Amino acid sequence: MKKNVAVLMGGYSSEYEISMKSGEVVYNNLDSNLYNPFKIVITKDKWFYLDNKNREFNVSKNDFSLIIENKKIKFDVAFIVIHGSPGEDGVLQSYFESIGMPYTGCDPKTSAITFNKRDCILILKKLKIPTANSIYLNYGENIDEKKIIKEIGIPCFVKANKSGSSYGVYKVNKKNELLPSINNSFKIDTEILIESFLDGTEVSVGVMNYKKNIKVFGITELITENDFFDYEAKYKGKSNEITPANISNVQKNNVTRLAKKIYKKLGIKGLSRSEFIFVGDTPYFLELNSIPGLTNESIFPKQVKINGISLRELFTDIIKQAIE
Repeated sequence: MKKNVAVLMGGYSSEYEISMKSGEVVYNNLDSNLYNPFKIVITKDKWFYLDNKNREFNVSKNDFSLIIENKKIKFDVAFIVIHGSPGEDGVLQSYFESIGMPYTGCDPKTSAITFNKRDCILILKKLKIPTANSIYLNYGENIDEKKIIKEIGIPCFVKANKSGSSYGVYKVNKKNELLPSINNSFKIDTEILIESFLDGTEVSVGVMNYKKNIKVFGITELITENDFFDYEAKYKGKSNEITPANISNVQKNNVTRLAKKIYKKLGIKGLSRSEFIFVGDTPYFLELNSIPGLTNESIFPKQVKINGISLRELFTDIIKQAIE
């Protein structure tokens, strides 16, 4: 009997539209011989099933079910494709655990850690993972510009702590840009981090436990037309993504080992994408996405393709892991 799969898309964050596109990719590539897919859109105001005629049907939050033409439909598994909150921060994962519903990806604790850049970096530093120097600020806290410049230097990056797709991320090239960047980043999140600038080759590494083997799907070199790999570079063609990355064998081996180590140590499940910058042959960790973009422009699907694996095969394996 086919499994009913709820493909969750949307969310509460500025990544809503990207999530909708990612969700469409998952919906369109599920194996129709094995699954009945349902588009489930999550917003702050409502949860609803969106059918092929764009009709909306309310989803009950009590047991995560819906009623269509007087028939109650229950789901066998939730495929979470929501970038940002509540998909990557552990909120939906906690909800599904409370009602006993299998779901794809990380558990609530791991989701919360990886979504919080500060907490993730602090944990990885203890594991001797190289990272940039950083300072953390909370909204309302005194901002000592001289201290920041002394400890972090210029140029540097100001980042919203819990945000994706480079929303609330600013590169500071001059001293007079620091405070405006901090204020702009605080418009996205009440917590920010300021990181030293690392000058080197940036790469994105796709990792997943595929068929019970932790596998690096690809190492993609990120070359942007902009000042850094921002939203326009990621989604509006302002970048050149080279897979496999033009790096040495030493660099490839180092980042492969490190990406797998991070995946294991943080207890990641399902697919993930982690970002690094090379300083010499050493990869410095930047951040990890536990629900990376799956749009046609996204990096992870392209890495999957070069491995000769179809998205249908990939998503089937993800669902099987969730149900087991």
